[in-house]
Amino acid sequence: MIELRGLVAFPGLVRGKVKIIKEDKDISKMDCGDILVSPQTRPDFVVAMSKAAAIVTDTGGMLCHAAIIAREFRTPCIVRTKDATKVLKDGDLVEVDATNGIVRKL
Repeated sequence: MIELRGLVAFPGLVRGKVKIIKEDKDISKMDCGDILVSPQTRPDFVVAMSKAAAIVTDTGGMLCHAAIIAREFRTPCIVRTKDATKVLKDGDLVEVDATNGIVRKL
């Protein structure tokens, strides 16, 4: 089983399909309930973030964009996984345990 660990930015436990969002052109891939996975987020991604069941990033800390928006939207979020965008692919089914900072590929 593939398991990634990171820093909890907002707690929660959800399952969903991964959508890798690296650029503005990727935003249209997001559907409500998807898991947004990105190297890092930025203001242009807020529309996609509003649809996400959870947010996972490769980088960041408690004051990064993803963490702040996740807290505002009350969306489970794990930052600083280091390589989520390399390990996970679009369509992968994952469980985001943002209480313990673990992302598991199912």
